[in-house]
Amino acid sequence: MKMHKYGGLTMIDFTNIEKYKENNRIEAKKAVGGLPHSIWETYSAFANTLGGIILLGVEELADKSLHPVDLPDPKKIIKDFWNIVNNTNKVSANILSDKDVTIENINGKHIVAIRVPRAQRSDKPVYIDGNPLSGSYRRNGEGDYKCTKEEVQAMMRDAAIKTQDMLVLENMRLDAFDYDSVKRYRIRMKNYRPGHVWEELEDIEFLYKLGAVGRSNDGKMHPTAAGLLMFGYEYEIVKEFPAYFLDYQEQDDSNTRWTDRIVSSSGNWSGNIYDFYFRVFNKITQDIKVPFKLDVGDRIDDTPIHKALREALANCLINADYYGRQGIVIIKKKNIITFSNPGGFRIDVEAAKSGGISDPRNSTLIKMFNLIDIGERAGSGIPNIFNVWKKQDWPIPIIDESFEPDRITLSLLIGKSSDKKVAIKCSDKTIKNKSQIQKQAVINYLTKKRFTKTTEIAELLGVKNARARCLLGELVLEGIIVTEGENRNRIYKLKA
Repeated sequence: MKMHKYGGLTMIDFTNIEKYKENNRIEAKKAVGGLPHSIWETYSAFANTLGGIILLGVEELADKSLHPVDLPDPKKIIKDFWNIVNNTNKVSANILSDKDVTIENINGKHIVAIRVPRAQRSDKPVYIDGNPLSGSYRRNGEGDYKCTKEEVQAMMRDAAIKTQDMLVLENMRLDAFDYDSVKRYRIRMKNYRPGHVWEELEDIEFLYKLGAVGRSNDGKMHPTAAGLLMFGYEYEIVKEFPAYFLDYQEQDDSNTRWTDRIVSSSGNWSGNIYDFYFRVFNKITQDIKVPFKLDVGDRIDDTPIHKALREALANCLINADYYGRQGIVIIKKKNIITFSNPGGFRIDVEAAKSGGISDPRNSTLIKMFNLIDIGERAGSGIPNIFNVWKKQDWPIPIIDESFEPDRITLSLLIGKSSDKKVAIKCSDKTIKNKSQIQKQAVINYLTKKRFTKTTEIAELLGVKNARARCLLGELVLEGIIVTEGENRNRIYKLKA
């Protein structure tokens, strides 16, 4: 089946357009009367979310399937589209190139396909009618929704040249710091970087060099946002970041909410991200087996898995939008660890997996962690995690980006899958009677999720893994979904 790729988006097979339905990346508009006004809300929504394709000259029938209707004058529609998309009074940014807008011939019927990529963070929010607060949209399932003020502000923060953690907090005093945390940091840095030129500096001068302190317009020293997050007391941090909350939970079984928990608001420790990192890292690695290994007489209690977990934890803390809602949540279960932080991706998710591109939300925090040998600056952290899991033959890590509010979740399954293969015939009459309903449930699920796995679909439908695998295989053959990865690492996505 023919595939098209534009700007990282895998587009639909027009020869089988009836196989598709509107979802979070496909919007169909009949448009026989000309360019529809609602196209601009969808343009904004796709640009501000994950990208997508707008089909003009395509109608959605009662069964939700898509069918071409033949546009009377597709060239005029394209001309009108370019005139308006380049008018900054109507659209804040034209993020398209000529190849993104084409006329497609489907069995003699002509339609217009407009492929909208995910906008670069510097262009967000992409809005209409001159007002970002009232004219910014995002995509959710089959529809466009108007962004909240909070979402618009988050996109504007990310669009800034300076990262948000560089801000000098002029209303904050230096006694907001827990200097015991600073002391622990300096000892660790001395161990990893002996003889460093900052080693003999007084604390305030050291913090200034580190980027934890800055000089305001009045000439006085104040904490930076990065410094406050890294070394501040929790009760001081929430003055600047009201939704700040760090939460680590251990859940041994589904009947218990948690068996161990660390929260930043407990009051019996500093509550800053530096101390949280080490408390949590010790917890998530305590069950990882360490081989006995010596280096010049000293035992090395570290493995590639430890390093990958270090990257996962550091990425979660470094790339969070601390002005966002719901805080950091890390949950450790028997065979899975999830790292969840507020804030969306600043680059495409696939680019993040490939590595080599670094666009951090909090560049000063990266510097601070790098100086104590934690974290990667060159965008190699996520690829390293994927590579380690692949070498262990463990299930592929899952990255989920959600909106309303913006949030990133990384799920790491520990150990090999214990799923047993069950022989089942896809031609069973009982299965045939239910298959269309079940397939539609899978498609609906994937309009809200970027991808899924066999186990997720089995749980969704209440069937065995083998049955879920059979349904997914049929959808692949029908050209509705595509696969990535092999065996236990296989994931499924909508083809659009």
